[in-house]
Amino acid sequence: MKFSIFIVILLYSAYSYGQLPVKTLSKNEIPSQIKYTGHIMNAVKWIENNETHYAVTTETGIYSGKGNEFGEFRNAELYAYHYIVIADSVQLIWKVYDYSKDCALDVKAAFTKDAFAITDLDKNGIAEIWLMYETQCTGDVSPAIAKIIMYEGGKKYALRGESRVRYSDKDFSGGTYTPDNNFRTGNPLFKQYAKKLWQRVMSKVK
Repeated sequence: MKFSIFIVILLYSAYSYGQLPVKTLSKNEIPSQIKYTGHIMNAVKWIENNETHYAVTTETGIYSGKGNEFGEFRNAELYAYHYIVIADSVQLIWKVYDYSKDCALDVKAAFTKDAFAITDLDKNGIAEIWLMYETQCTGDVSPAIAKIIMYEGGKKYALRGESRVRYSDKDFSGGTYTPDNNFRTGNPLFKQYAKKLWQRVMSKVK
């Protein structure tokens, strides 16, 4: 009885904070029907409308590309996928792809640590899938391109800006962002969550 009450409390707590119950998956737990490119960074599944949903994020890491007379270029790519698996059939709902390619300098395309999340902030039973990542090709200390991407079903929301970098004790650059029209005109809870996520990540640069 006590165990049952504990489970109910956990589930209530998850929904109170807009979190859907999700299961984190290892590489071996991902169904073979789900195809992806790169190294797995996050893999989760959850139940929505009696269907099993999967979200997977991957990175290629830095790899060599074609060069020129001045040297070798380097590349980095990242991907995110949302699949529904029904019996033996698989449906790809959406895919995110971004990259930094043909870079002769320092290259980056990487998801932000601890930013990936599955929520149901508006409590309509449809998951919101949150991604945050940076891409960059630079030879100095300068802000990277930073993005927050959120999907609710097939609808995309995006917040785009620059990462925050520190040059000295009092000199910083970047950290600004611009929400797209879906964030500006959509449910205020979505924009609020995106803003807090952005501020949490940028505040780590002190």
